[in-house]
Amino acid sequence: MAASTLTEVARLAGVSPATASRVLNGSARTPGPDIAERVRKAADSLGYIPNAQAQGLAKSSSGLIGLIVHDIADPYFSAIARGVQAAARHQNKMVLLATTAGSPADERAAVAAFAARRADSIVIAGSRSARTADRQGNAELAAELDRYCRNGGQVGVVGHAVVGAESDEGYHVVEVPNEELAAALARELAASHAGEFVIIAGPEGLLTSDDRVRGFQRGLADAGLPPADVLHTGFDRSGGYEAGLGLAARIGARGESGDGGEAGPETAGRPRLCIFAVNDVMAIGATAALRSKGLRIPRDAAIAGFDDIETLRDFRPALSTVRLPLEEIGRLAVPGAGSGQAAAGTVGVTGEVTLRRSTEPAGD
Repeated sequence: MAASTLTEVARLAGVSPATASRVLNGSARTPGPDIAERVRKAADSLGYIPNAQAQGLAKSSSGLIGLIVHDIADPYFSAIARGVQAAARHQNKMVLLATTAGSPADERAAVAAFAARRADSIVIAGSRSARTADRQGNAELAAELDRYCRNGGQVGVVGHAVVGAESDEGYHVVEVPNEELAAALARELAASHAGEFVIIAGPEGLLTSDDRVRGFQRGLADAGLPPADVLHTGFDRSGGYEAGLGLAARIGARGESGDGGEAGPETAGRPRLCIFAVNDVMAIGATAALRSKGLRIPRDAAIAGFDDIETLRDFRPALSTVRLPLEEIGRLAVPGAGSGQAAAGTVGVTGEVTLRRSTEPAGD
């Protein structure tokens, strides 16, 4: 059955299409109650569904918030999405979701699609990239967002400002002190670990990963320790698993237990390796890789992550990490939802180092 039209509703109600539109699309200019009731009854009898874009034009608000994340299956992004949804519900708005795998070109396409649907605001969550391969995509994304802001849109960004964005209105950034928190984690780990440190990082040029690497190295330096080796890999569980396989071979080469091939650096008189993965899902992947080679945390190596994703509640051994208020970050990223926003369009959050079983001494 073909959808009924506004013209058919107007004809049945005995009014003009313009009058029917003002009633059904929420215009401030409404006719008398008797006419409005007649139009609504006609719409109900025909099963008419109002046009959302027409309603947006009439109300100067579509009631939509666009959310762009790298991967909704990643618990980090799903927690932020819950915060965005909570803020949207408070504003009586709905959330449109786009996942882009971190591609600036795909993010630009998502922004264009949200703008075409007259989304009131757009939230972008996910590390910004300064890689040469992303230069053109970054420029196109920034231009699309600037155009959206010049037309009255508002943009919330988690972590770092959009690379190359020029508009001085419409943006606000939820700043996360990644470098400072990673430095604090390194200092605490250095106080109880005498062995070498290694960092499992994302691709070079991924700003969140780079900040956490830089902070961790600074924390080691503050503790009088040499810099950690850095392994660059995918910024996800698969990347962590791949790095973990390489580290398993390295741990095995540092000392054999002599009881059938399982490595046991601590019992062989060698201090354990201490691994810092720049996000929790990478730490989970690395731990799984070590386990697949017969190694155990914290017996054969110590490991820590970053973010404190909800999945860690069921992960064993309990993972040391840096706890971030992920849902609050999502809520604050929605324009108009936060308080204390600075003149420059920024709002800050903080986190805390949380040490658990994965970095405890092996004999405890």
